[in-house]
Amino acid sequence: MLDVTKIRADFPILQVEAHPGVPLVFLDSAASSQKPEVVIAAMDAYYRQTHANVHRGIYALSEAATNAYEGARARIVRFIDAAEPAEVIFVRNATEGFNLVAFAWGRANIQPGDEILLTEMEHHANLVPWQMLADEKGAAVKYVPFLPDGTLDMDAIPALLTERVKIFSFTAVSNVFGTVNPVKQLVQMAHQVGALAMVDAAQAAPHLPMDVQDWDCDFTAFSSHKMCGPTGIGVLYGKRALLEVMPPFMGGGDMIRRVTLAGSTWNELPWKFEAGTPAIAEAIGLGTAVDYLTGLGMDEVHAYEQYITTYALEALSEIDGLTLLGPSARQRGGVAAFTMKGLHPHDIAEIVDKDGIAIRAGHHCAMPLHHKLGINASARASFYIHTTTEEVDKLVMSLNRVKKVFRM
Repeated sequence: MLDVTKIRADFPILQVEAHPGVPLVFLDSAASSQKPEVVIAAMDAYYRQTHANVHRGIYALSEAATNAYEGARARIVRFIDAAEPAEVIFVRNATEGFNLVAFAWGRANIQPGDEILLTEMEHHANLVPWQMLADEKGAAVKYVPFLPDGTLDMDAIPALLTERVKIFSFTAVSNVFGTVNPVKQLVQMAHQVGALAMVDAAQAAPHLPMDVQDWDCDFTAFSSHKMCGPTGIGVLYGKRALLEVMPPFMGGGDMIRRVTLAGSTWNELPWKFEAGTPAIAEAIGLGTAVDYLTGLGMDEVHAYEQYITTYALEALSEIDGLTLLGPSARQRGGVAAFTMKGLHPHDIAEIVDKDGIAIRAGHHCAMPLHHKLGINASARASFYIHTTTEEVDKLVMSLNRVKKVFRM
């Protein structure tokens, strides 16, 4: 079991007060995780000691910055078990990763009458780019439904995953239900009909061991800011054979080999997809975050989250009028989305904030999921490596206070 007391000391923000005299209870890591001191220090050190542009300078400072930037890429390669650094592309976030694939691969490969398969539990980042592509190309988007318990309807997939499907893009872990989907099985099903498979790993990379070669996925995307790293940077993984033939997503400096007034030729991977000055400090911060999580051990991270999520689901289920969304703790990550009879999620979140508790309220960028459930929004508490049982108890007490305020 992780030493949570020691881990909490690594996060400066957990020492601050949400309001005067009210300690912060941060239960919104699924939206954006907090940052350990080592990540903050690494980015500060870059700006203080080694800031220069990368790849373009032959002086010592630029070479040091380039080594730090590319060193971060190498850490990510090991973290997700990519075959080589050329398969790891730095993007702004997972959203840009999906847009890159939809633009660069999709425009070249999706034709009128083709189908794109998603699921009903997808984040908007894995919905909207494909819908835009389908509208442009005259293709159709279809969806694997979810069952009442928040798991995918696996029996529905064979009828949907036909040879007309060119790509099956799905989440590894739902950001609302917390459902952990059978990634390897879903990838295999896609490949059996000749479709590519892309995985939304935004909620998986911070919480579960990742092995893209074992998954055999063609693409995956995730964001730094959900896994103890800074905002403004994320990762797109793609198999080299696919990335090699895809055209660039953006044009400009660093992504070119040669430019003349008559035309241009492209740089090698991964730089073909990294136009302009990159987010250097952010890449270094992400590399340090990966080191931090690796030091904890992703198996241990997952085991602790299962423990704290089991505790939270049991505690929350005892509140009268509270309905949990999603499967049992055995089948989910560290997320507990819920509704309370007669109460709007925004009112719930506003009142528990007075007790210093930060939870999310809204549709969590998953409007179709909520629409299918017949609700406009839900409240969501999400847990991470620094969450304690005492914090869960505070949430339960605060939710009971919400009921008293509204006389429910």
